[in-house]
This record gives sequence, structure tokens and C-alpha cells, in this order.
Amino acid sequence: MKIQTGYLYHIKDEFFKKINNANLMINHENGHSRPSYLAIRDNQILWFIPLSTKVSKYKNIVEHKVKKFGKCKTILIRKIAGREQAILLQNAFPTLERYVQNIHMIDGKIIKVSTYVQKEIVSDLKYLLLLKNRGLNLFFTDIDTIKKIILEEEKLVIS
Repeated sequence: MKIQTGYLYHIKDEFFKKINNANLMINHENGHSRPSYLAIRDNQILWFIPLSTKVSKYKNIVEHKVKKFGKCKTILIRKIAGREQAILLQNAFPTLERYVQNIHMIDGKIIKVSTYVQKEIVSDLKYLLLLKNRGLNLFFTDIDTIKKIILEEEKLVIS
């Protein structure tokens, strides 16, 4: 399966067991894989950003951050697949293609995020990564440790 920016996917439990990080959003309910993750390809790294349907909860957080800081780049509320969803950039993490379980579908249709929303998400992710490189970490997940683990694993597989 070729993973592409702008599509939604589900991640294998194997990844979460390997990383074993309490800040990763792993929630499997009633036999359905949740959450769905938006993929962003960045060279050999795949970034996955969880989506949540708990929009009212996250709208309150966004409003609080906007009031306090003037903006919020860690959470976006946008329409995806016909309904509002919270895009949780603060919970983004890197992984490899082998940990992707399947593409997310609704009623047999593959879901793709609009180009406009994709560009906004990619821009905000790059901004958050830039801030992190400058010493201000707004990510809940330990992306450096995760990246190190997956890149070392990738070297072992290639060798």
C-alpha cells in the first residue's frame, strides 16, 4: 500500500506496542480502529496526525489558546468527510509504512482531505517542527525518540 499525503489511515497495534508511549492516541472502540490518522509524507518519514470527532471539547481548547496566545497551531477544527473534526497536530508522530494497517474508508469510499486543508495542516506541522528545533516543544508525543526508533529499525531492515 502506498501511503499518500492527505489520506486517512489506521495504524497497527504493533506500532503502539513497540513505541509504548502513553501520549500516543491509541483508542480502539467496539471493533473499529480509532482514531483515524491523516498522513503527511516528509521524505522517508511519514507523519500521522490523529483526528477526533470530539469537536466541542477541542473547540474550547482552541478558544482558550487563541485568547491566551492570539492563535492556535496545535489543533485545527476543519470539515473532513462532510463533518467537523479536530485535527490534533499536538499529537502527531512519525512512523513507517509497515505500521499502517489500512486506509480509512466511509461507506466504501476512500477519504481524502481537501487540498486547501492539507496545505494548512502541512504548514502548521512544519511550523511546530521549527519551533521544536528552536527549543519550544508543543508536541505531546516524544517525536525524537519515536523517530530514532523507527529510523534505526529502517536501517536494520535495509542492511
